[in-house]
Amino acid sequence: MTDHTARLDHAVLWVRDPLGAADFYEKAVGMEPVRLTEFAAGEVPFPSVRVNDETILDLMPLTFAERMTMLPGAADSSGHPVNHVCLALSRGDFDTLLSRLRERSVPVSELSYGSFGARGEAERSFYFRDPDGNVFEARHYD
Repeated sequence: MTDHTARLDHAVLWVRDPLGAADFYEKAVGMEPVRLTEFAAGEVPFPSVRVNDETILDLMPLTFAERMTMLPGAADSSGHPVNHVCLALSRGDFDTLLSRLRERSVPVSELSYGSFGARGEAERSFYFRDPDGNVFEARHYD
């Protein structure tokens, strides 16, 4: 039987330095790099980082903006990140992420309690930015 449940496959983030962004997501956020070696060797146009088994974040070089011709005005999205991307984590992973970001002096917001999301009200959440200004929320429900 095939599962036809809709899932988020990937999100594309504009970044100035894909290798630096991958380093941030690996070391500060704890995500696994994907195609990093191939990107560094010039074999693929961008690297990614793995959010989970089903979802990745593509780290698209900002210099590719003029190539975005799939829809009229698509290139205008460069430099205009979405409001934020939310990562739902376990309580332990949430605490680990918060500690890693603080250890690296990444500014984080105050903790928020009871904010609404895809699975109802989260117990705790906070916000942080990546080196390119993309805003992330981290939360846990348990």
